[in-house]
Amino acid sequence: MASGSRASVPTDSFLTISPDKRGEKAASAVPGDTAAATTLKGTAIPVRSVVASARQVKGKAGLPAAQAEDPGEAAAAAEEEEEPLLPAPEDEVEAQPLPPVCVSRMRGMWRDEKVSLYCDEVLQDCKAEDADEVMGKYLSEKLKLKDKWLGVWKTNPNVFFVKYEEASIPFVGILVEVTCEPYEDSSSCFKVTVSVAEPFSSNIANIPRDLVDEILEELEHSVPLLEVYPVEGQDTDIHDIALALEVVRFFYDFLWRDWDDEESCKDYTALIEERINLWCDIQDGTIPGPIAQRFKKTLEKYKNKRVELIEYQSNIKEDPSAAEAVECWKKYYETVMLCGLLKMWEDLRLRVHGPFFPRILRRRKGKREFGKTITHIVAKVMTTEMIKDLSSDTLLQQHDDLDLALDNCYSGDTVIIFPGEYQAANLALLTDDIIIKGVGRREEIMITSEPSRDSFVVSKADNVKLMHLSLIQQGTVDGIVVVESGHMTLENCMLKCEGTGVCVLTGAALTITDSEITGAQGAGVELYPGSIAILERNEIHHCNNLRTSDSSKSTLGGVNMKVLPAPKLKMTNNHIYSNKGYGVSILQPTEQFFIVAEDALNKRAASGDKKDDKMLFKVMQNLNLEMNNNKIEANVKGDIRIVTS
Repeated sequence: MASGSRASVPTDSFLTISPDKRGEKAASAVPGDTAAATTLKGTAIPVRSVVASARQVKGKAGLPAAQAEDPGEAAAAAEEEEEPLLPAPEDEVEAQPLPPVCVSRMRGMWRDEKVSLYCDEVLQDCKAEDADEVMGKYLSEKLKLKDKWLGVWKTNPNVFFVKYEEASIPFVGILVEVTCEPYEDSSSCFKVTVSVAEPFSSNIANIPRDLVDEILEELEHSVPLLEVYPVEGQDTDIHDIALALEVVRFFYDFLWRDWDDEESCKDYTALIEERINLWCDIQDGTIPGPIAQRFKKTLEKYKNKRVELIEYQSNIKEDPSAAEAVECWKKYYETVMLCGLLKMWEDLRLRVHGPFFPRILRRRKGKREFGKTITHIVAKVMTTEMIKDLSSDTLLQQHDDLDLALDNCYSGDTVIIFPGEYQAANLALLTDDIIIKGVGRREEIMITSEPSRDSFVVSKADNVKLMHLSLIQQGTVDGIVVVESGHMTLENCMLKCEGTGVCVLTGAALTITDSEITGAQGAGVELYPGSIAILERNEIHHCNNLRTSDSSKSTLGGVNMKVLPAPKLKMTNNHIYSNKGYGVSILQPTEQFFIVAEDALNKRAASGDKKDDKMLFKVMQNLNLEMNNNKIEANVKGDIRIVTS
């Protein structure tokens, strides 16, 4: 895709892309959070004094230390070069604070408005390979509204300094006067002529005015347009220019992918719409925060790796050495791998409905050759008191690591966990019929997920059982517990969800008794078509913590059933309360039941699950749903509802 000159970007900044020529992108160093906060608040950018070493400008540098004739002079020069050149100036007037930049108008747009703006107004029916030209034309038309205006040039500190604390200088901002000249072609409008505006203003109080003038002279007063943010207090045309700049920045930051014009795409605007939906799902919390952060980091890592590859290729001579060729291929495959990961994220979109394909590829071990079973004790130290209730012929193995215990299990084994906090990647690879149980109060046996992994507890065993445990989800992609196949039992467990709740996939079965499920961003229990679940004496509460205006997602609450074929659900003596969606939602693709069925279901929930309603009986029979003595109350949307998709 496109690019110009590039300064290295701190790892914690979002890239602001400036198209210039194919194959690369130039990036400003304005961290996304900083820029967003500044734009959103619309207040003056704080000014501070910093300690940093100014970069030597071409034609202004003195004799390098390595070229000095006298070694003493070389050492002195090196020492002088090490000293910071930006102490608080005594004889120079400090820079004024920067004025507020124009408030972001895109932040107030709804999802549909963003889609309409990009797909209908800007891109229309263009192909991916024409996106550069279309965005250039859109921006150049907006720039015709005003030929001169004031803006804040935000650039990478590396442009000015060679030594500085990244935390203290997220970006260098200078108040400049922008001059828009007629452009010969659409791509050239991504560069603009600037000069320092009066009064001299910056977010760095002690930055020398002479240094700024020298850097601009070196750049021939031409900077990437997308690094310039119009300031408030100008006429309405400037606000239109500010919006146009924001539209283009967002396109190259999040919607454009380097592979778009390399792959055939029949409907490019449909692809852009999907990426806008993905972005909105991240912003409104449909995709859990930790997962969204991982996606952003993957996207940023891909951009940085691609830049590394392009820069490395440009530095290779005509006949590369074997080492250079190997390194080049290594960087290329890193980029390809990250590209593949991003495509998976975009295709699956990680909605709150759980996983879309099996995770477990491990084969079952089965029973041991000699037919014996082993009880694995998970504790730092094993004492006789711990095993006093076990029979004398029990075979024991002691582990101080839960992962190691699971790795040594065969079908029929039991894992006994004593109080403590544990992590175990092998919980996502349960294939053998084992029992995992805690000793003591369930709150004392805490198993937390690893945020870097996609899954927490995943089973395809014929019969696996978890007892007296607390499962605490931290940033995993899939449900807190996913039953891919076979049967799983959860007994007296606490499930503290952060993302999706418990998912039972097609053909799988789950039994939950005397347990508590809370905090899921979707439904607490998600039943896929053709699954089976038995829920007895459980508490399911405070689920569906979504910040979304999508009505289909806001219905999810305590338990959600997806029908055709209908799952089988038996619920007895459960307490389902304080969920933001419905207590129980039944999702079906067509309106197969009369509206009166919904009324019947709600009456049943309110009257204690009575069985004297003929219509209700017919609905329950068709759904394979049996409910007895459940308490369903205080759910925001209601108690029970049949939802059509």
